[in-house]
Amino acid sequence: MISTLFKFHGGVHPPEHKLESAATPIVEVPLPQRLVLPLRQHVGNVPKLQVAVGDHVLKGQLLAIADGMISASVHAPTSGTIVSIDEQLIPHASGLPDLCITLQADGEDRWVEHRALEYRDLPKAAVLEALRAGGVVGLGGATFPSHVKLREDAQHPVRTLILNGAECEPYITCDDRLMRERADQIVRGIEIMQYLLGAERCVVGIEDNKPEAAQAMRDACRLSSIPIEVATVPTLYPGGGAKQLIKVLTGLEVPSGKLPTEIGVQCFNVATAYTVHRFIHHGEPVISRVVTVTGKVARPGNFEVPLGMSIAELVQAAGGAAPESTGFVMGGPMMGFNLPSAEVPVVKATNCIIASAPDLFPPLPPAMPCIRCARCADACPVNLQPQELYWFAKSSNLEKARDYHLFDCIECGCCSYVCPSRIPLVQYYRYAKSEILAADKAKQAADLARERNEFRLARIEREKQERAAKHAQKAAGAKADVAGDEAKKAAIAAAMARAQAQKAEVVPQNTADLPPAVQEEIAGIDARREAVNEEKQEN
Repeated sequence: MISTLFKFHGGVHPPEHKLESAATPIVEVPLPQRLVLPLRQHVGNVPKLQVAVGDHVLKGQLLAIADGMISASVHAPTSGTIVSIDEQLIPHASGLPDLCITLQADGEDRWVEHRALEYRDLPKAAVLEALRAGGVVGLGGATFPSHVKLREDAQHPVRTLILNGAECEPYITCDDRLMRERADQIVRGIEIMQYLLGAERCVVGIEDNKPEAAQAMRDACRLSSIPIEVATVPTLYPGGGAKQLIKVLTGLEVPSGKLPTEIGVQCFNVATAYTVHRFIHHGEPVISRVVTVTGKVARPGNFEVPLGMSIAELVQAAGGAAPESTGFVMGGPMMGFNLPSAEVPVVKATNCIIASAPDLFPPLPPAMPCIRCARCADACPVNLQPQELYWFAKSSNLEKARDYHLFDCIECGCCSYVCPSRIPLVQYYRYAKSEILAADKAKQAADLARERNEFRLARIEREKQERAAKHAQKAAGAKADVAGDEAKKAAIAAAMARAQAQKAEVVPQNTADLPPAVQEEIAGIDARREAVNEEKQEN
């Protein structure tokens, strides 16, 4: 057992509001008639479509296959017919539409053929590829493809596997109920993760405001085939952040710009471990998740929800929103965002829906000037200088903000929460990050264009030199041919001269004592021959 816990810098204690939804068991919602499944439900590349409008699919059937290493597949949450593939509103802070698959359920809920995976009999690479195909991603909110984080790394071997059950954000209780009711299945998922990573130590971190969940996990871990520690950590927001939980449980601090694996630690959400178990031991891809529905609803609680169900239908399953409700927040009040519509679907990142109202989240008063009280710096869990980052972001001094480790900010909202001037600090940091990323992207595009142009000019110069070399070689060959012809002509002329000389040296035989008439005839022939030779020479 862990005997020593450590502390991270900063943190706040906002009102928890967890009792409203944590008291009742998880409820499975009725299957809706229509499901909308965005292709973009995870970090990384958008998966490639595998179906077309009009196709009939079964529950668990692959709809879009992972494209590239950092990607995850999308599957059908029930059986039915694909009625459209088009852009629709999705649950995102931008409020922009994205490509979605609309599935009309047939009510039969028939499964595609699926079976358990004997993962210990397979190469680890094959198991990771199966998890990639199964759409397993982090369900703590980041939705990073889990198969990437579960790879063994010879350069940075994972010695400690941490399971995050802290659930520090106010209002959210889905992980709490999951640990209370399905602790044994979470533990089986942890065993698979430990096998894939080869970790020497496994620790489950749970905040001390969840005693029932902690006890359920301890009981389940006692029956595990591997040693798993359960540690209760102090309730302090954002103690559920990966880097903060690592610091509390191990005393190790993840360096700026580095990953936890570089200090030998890997961290997963307990809900992710549960989905790993469901996929490996039952062959079930990620087609549903537990969602907390709370705030101004009639029956706050936790619900097992098929992906693609609309938020409006989910809220109705919780008894409907109160008349004074003004909208819905996805996530918690600290890091969540307002949904553009109640008709957007539940996705893998949907861990909580809060029906908001003015008495729950009153409008912020107008921001006042910064008084440099440094409360934001005291509360920052990453030990940044929020007031300096605010000035740099406000003045668009982006490179200076980068120098002050802007990208280490986890956007937890602690600085905004404690600011007496009610400055929306996190919004400034998000703006600065987006501008820096856009500038970096533009610079990369410009660099790529310059490299392509330089390559084009080098290619043109190379081809020019190659053509010149060919012409020179051809000219040299022509000169050689001319010289060869001249040599041949000279050789022929020399041979002819030698033949003429030899001929001239020949003395006619049998011409002596000839009659005068014969000699006169021979002389005429010689005269004619001489005349012909002279004519040839003149021509």
